[in-house]
Amino acid sequence: MPAALVNTMASAVESPMSSPIELTKSGRANGRHDSFKPKPLRDQRTPTYAKAGDVFPKKRALSSSLERIKPLFSTKPQPTTEPEEHPRISRPVELIDQEYDVVVIGSGYGGGVAASRMARAGQKVCVLELGREKWPGEYPEDLEGAKKQLHLSGQWFRDDNAYNPIAKGDPTSLYQLIFGKEQNAFVAHGLGGTSLLNANVFLEADPKTMAMSSWPDEIQNDPTCLEPYYKRAREMLEPKPYPDDWPSLPKMETLRKQAEALKLGNKFRKVEQTTRFEDGLNSSGVDMKKSTLTGMDTTGLNDKSKSSTLVNYLSDAWNWGAEIFCACEVRSIAKHPKGGYKVFFAWHGCRRHKFKDMFYHDLMWVHAKKFVFLGAGALGSTEILLRSKEMGLDMSEQVGQHMSGNGDMFAFGYNMNETVRSMGNPKPPLDEPVGPTITSIIDCRDQEDPLDGFVIEEGAVAEPLVRLLQPLLELTPHKSRSTHLSRGERLQKLMSRASSVIGCYSPKGSLERTQVYLIMSHDDNQATLTLKDNKPSLEFLGVGRAEHVQRLTAKLQEATESQGGLFVDNPFSSVFDQEVTVHPIGGASMSSDNSMHNGVTNHLGQVLTGENGEVHDGLVVVDGSIVPTSLGANPFATITALAERSVHHLAERSGLTIDYDTKNGPLNFFGEPEHPRPDVHVNKSAEFVRQALIAKKHSLEFTEIMTGHIHIGSNVEDFELAERVARGNCEEARFFLSVHAYDADTFLTSDQHDAMLTGTFTSGALPNSPYMVTGGNFQLFNNDPDTPDTKNLTYDFNMVGTDGSRLHFKGKKIINDLATFSISGTWKATTTLMVTLTDPDSPEDGNVVGRGILYIDPYDFLRELKTFYSSMSSTKQFLAYFVKELAHVFFAPLDYLDWPQCRIESWSQKNKPLRVFDVTAIDGEKTILKMWEPLEGKKERDMDLFFIPGAAVDETIFALDTLPEESKNAITYFRELGYRCFCLVHRVGKTPIAQKGYTTYEARLDVAAAIEKIEALRHSAGVAGQKPYGPLRTQKTYIIAHCAGSIALSMGLLDGTVNTSSIAGITASQVFMHPTFATVNHIKASLPIPLPNVYSLMARSKWFDCVSTPTDTFVQLGLNQLLRLYPPPSKSDICKSVVCHRSSLVFGMLWKHENLSPETHRELERFVGGTSMRSLKHLMSMGTKGKVLTSQGDDNLVTDENLERLRGIPIYLFSGTDNSVYDPVTTMTSYSYLRDRFGVDNYSRDVIPDYGHLDCWMGKEAYKDVFPKVRDHIEGIPKMAERRERHAAAMNGLNGTHKAKPNGHAS
Repeated sequence: MPAALVNTMASAVESPMSSPIELTKSGRANGRHDSFKPKPLRDQRTPTYAKAGDVFPKKRALSSSLERIKPLFSTKPQPTTEPEEHPRISRPVELIDQEYDVVVIGSGYGGGVAASRMARAGQKVCVLELGREKWPGEYPEDLEGAKKQLHLSGQWFRDDNAYNPIAKGDPTSLYQLIFGKEQNAFVAHGLGGTSLLNANVFLEADPKTMAMSSWPDEIQNDPTCLEPYYKRAREMLEPKPYPDDWPSLPKMETLRKQAEALKLGNKFRKVEQTTRFEDGLNSSGVDMKKSTLTGMDTTGLNDKSKSSTLVNYLSDAWNWGAEIFCACEVRSIAKHPKGGYKVFFAWHGCRRHKFKDMFYHDLMWVHAKKFVFLGAGALGSTEILLRSKEMGLDMSEQVGQHMSGNGDMFAFGYNMNETVRSMGNPKPPLDEPVGPTITSIIDCRDQEDPLDGFVIEEGAVAEPLVRLLQPLLELTPHKSRSTHLSRGERLQKLMSRASSVIGCYSPKGSLERTQVYLIMSHDDNQATLTLKDNKPSLEFLGVGRAEHVQRLTAKLQEATESQGGLFVDNPFSSVFDQEVTVHPIGGASMSSDNSMHNGVTNHLGQVLTGENGEVHDGLVVVDGSIVPTSLGANPFATITALAERSVHHLAERSGLTIDYDTKNGPLNFFGEPEHPRPDVHVNKSAEFVRQALIAKKHSLEFTEIMTGHIHIGSNVEDFELAERVARGNCEEARFFLSVHAYDADTFLTSDQHDAMLTGTFTSGALPNSPYMVTGGNFQLFNNDPDTPDTKNLTYDFNMVGTDGSRLHFKGKKIINDLATFSISGTWKATTTLMVTLTDPDSPEDGNVVGRGILYIDPYDFLRELKTFYSSMSSTKQFLAYFVKELAHVFFAPLDYLDWPQCRIESWSQKNKPLRVFDVTAIDGEKTILKMWEPLEGKKERDMDLFFIPGAAVDETIFALDTLPEESKNAITYFRELGYRCFCLVHRVGKTPIAQKGYTTYEARLDVAAAIEKIEALRHSAGVAGQKPYGPLRTQKTYIIAHCAGSIALSMGLLDGTVNTSSIAGITASQVFMHPTFATVNHIKASLPIPLPNVYSLMARSKWFDCVSTPTDTFVQLGLNQLLRLYPPPSKSDICKSVVCHRSSLVFGMLWKHENLSPETHRELERFVGGTSMRSLKHLMSMGTKGKVLTSQGDDNLVTDENLERLRGIPIYLFSGTDNSVYDPVTTMTSYSYLRDRFGVDNYSRDVIPDYGHLDCWMGKEAYKDVFPKVRDHIEGIPKMAERRERHAAAMNGLNGTHKAKPNGHAS
């Protein structure tokens, strides 16, 4: 019995709030599943009862009782059965939509009616239930299990009228004990509401009560108006009295005798109840079983005979497409700017309650476009309305007033003369049933004054409380003893009490001779519910002092003494002067005159907002809170009828047609609903969750809060600068997100590591906060698409503001080598999120709304750890994976090396050269010249471009095919501009002939030969039978030379090897005439023993290859290991690439890693070759002396005579600021020489910020940062020529003027 449960379990809650996720016996997380998984439920042991007249044993042997308790003391393992599969009709909150036609709050009788009927009217329905979903087979059957499902709340009022707040356990727990002043309340949280725990008594309100003046005119003037709706309720709930041909129940027979003793025999009758007494489908198509008569109804019935709303109204709603979500605590309701209402709720999933300060602040919400039906019970709905009123929703001041405990009383007739058998037993012997909790009543409601009416009902105590009951009854004061017992009878009573010590179910024990009384009557409706410190405070004023309570107590005492028992009043009443109600009603009472002055709602439950009957359209209360007076009977039948009436009339007024006639077939909760909504599309996420649940995959989840600042505006592109601006503007931002991987194995092993994100995003600078986040994507340690050797933790989701506007959130934590050997760096990397907000609905794709940075506070991180949940195997797997990934970064130099891969080199058609020419230098060495025509449809320019790569590379550095799709390589960039492009692979480049030991000085011959080849093509008639490539329509060649290619060009120009007549201009990348090594290279080149000599000695080779494999020589493999320790310019350049390490040794770090795409870095062996020791010595000699030299290294080519050959050639020089090969001073020196020698007009120089050496051409962003500067120089050459001509003409004119005016007066 609920009241008994309340009193004995109040002291039994030992642990703080338990995890909001419990595993069922099958290993599934409770409350987290969609309706997609099944196997039919297994039958429980169902007795076959004999017909009337069969002989049943009258007594139970003591041995039978001992057999029943024997397992409690046995050390032998008890036999186990296979875990039972339980259905789930609720959906994971991760799959909730942002808007519905109808939102139903609560899932008891009123909420169940609204959900079922609105779904049958074709509406998109969302049900939000605070409790969790439990089916028969999952309810506790012992004290330990029950304690875990108990939540205590409210206030404990002291004698001085002060109070102590109480909060113990999990708010989503099944059993809810709310402490109040003078009376407490016991209710249920779960899918099905209190219908999961009530005693199933279907009792219509008597006409006199319904005609009382407290009801609205529409009801009190027509007390029979509920009859058609009682009928509908009966059709769904199917109540029946206890069958006459079932076993006689001692507790029912005892009440019959007591009724006769009270001279109320004509008032005694069996009562209709929503307990099944036959197997088969119920009204909604759910397979039910007949009762096993356990007496366990009030703690949750596991024999599948209880007709809670879970198995009728809610199952019907699910079958007609309603979406049901558990663990959702609705806090308030507000108007939505687009019509309808915003329903704000706190989600108890993923242990979000661990963030106590944020849990009730950053609320999730859903938009109800047409209706919100409040069915959270009298206490729940009233609390929501009170808070909504505080938040600005206009309604009556009567909210929370005139509540009632329905005149509930309970007591015990202890140790009576005969067996009563009112102690619940999950598995009673077939011949000794307990019965349903309530089977019969003494109905005394037909009184002249309806307030004098009452009903007396016999009850049963559920098994979890049985062991606590005897000491409770023995210790309770104010017991009333019979004065007519003989000495023998008193001795027999004493022996009975002693027998119960041996076993609670001892046949002759006092507990088995105890009657449980429940009374429903009328109180004075003076209870109130208010909010104190934003928490509900319940006060029943005057309860327990009314004169009629004393009269009812006297009747119960008389009835007990007539059977030789000891009358024990409510222990709470006796000890604490407090009552307990299991039927709280009122709080949003119907107004008797349709005004806010006398009530909160009208006769249909619509919330009033004016004194003349104005209502909040679509805001409707459908539970016991609208009942304006105590009913003097079990209220759920009347609550159901009122809800049926309200929903029926409101649907008619809205033009909705409810399909009452179509019957459900047998429901398969492990399949799909029979009547899914036609507009519901199963998205990828929903299907993935469905499949994971069907396969019983291990899940993994945690919750995270990150706070920081996000600048709203697109004017600041740098994240750190945007954060500083936002901090100054007080643009604080925060997200409160839960990460849930429904398939932990896939999450940890797949390339993307996807999990779902659900929660809220809040920003003080965005007026429509909080933004609702569902179906977001979280990726753990996925490869950064932009930067090599970098991992990301990414957060990617669309979110919806309270006005319906959408934003896209893209954030990433960057896990790179900055964390290497650094605890602080690791912490920063894993707790810093770079955020970009964009407008997904903007005509401009990806229009930026804001940027900034969010951080994890250390205290929030500790709380985040407490939210982590997974199965044991998944926990170990996750920790192992997480530690491994961080170790890869933290110990990066010691990690496994990345070796070159065997790849089939292939050019995309876009990058493939159109023609390849052989070029022969004057010394007879042959090299290759490749050519690309302008892209089709592009107007051909009057100038060709000639690219000269550096040492150990070839044309691929200009024609990369490993760039991101949106990027462009240099060849493509200039072909799009209409230029024909040539590229030379010279003798010190990535070519086999480089192994002959040529130097850069000798490569000038290849440059000269290539220029002559291009010039020859301009005058050639082509080759017979082939497309002619000449005469070319261009007149000049513009040269783009990089590194050693630029040095070779400068040498050829200085010594006259290269003909300058066809050269229109030059871009010199990183170096030109004055090669000066950067610091590290300078140190290596200045060592007493030249490194090339050491290498030649150790490797016995004059060739150094930047590519090495695991099958290489011992010397090369040893060198590869030593190069782990080679110092990079910065931590961000630490990597594991063998090619990168080896090329850095001979040339210096060739790039900033952050500028390369991961694909480029992964395939470096395609772009970098090797160098001969002779070539390397020559480069080292020039790099230390700071000037270009001949191969012998003793002839300086930068002489006045040689420089004169450069006169008139426009030259653009540039260096990367972070060049680790040649110091940027290299180009500055050459730039100064040229300007000093020839003037300023033809020369320009840039230093490219945040670039190194080769990344100026191979970088993924070079097409935006570098190529345009070269283009501007190329396109500026004609303008420079015009400027020179104008200047020359002006000078000539000036000279002529001076000659014409000898006086010296120039005009």
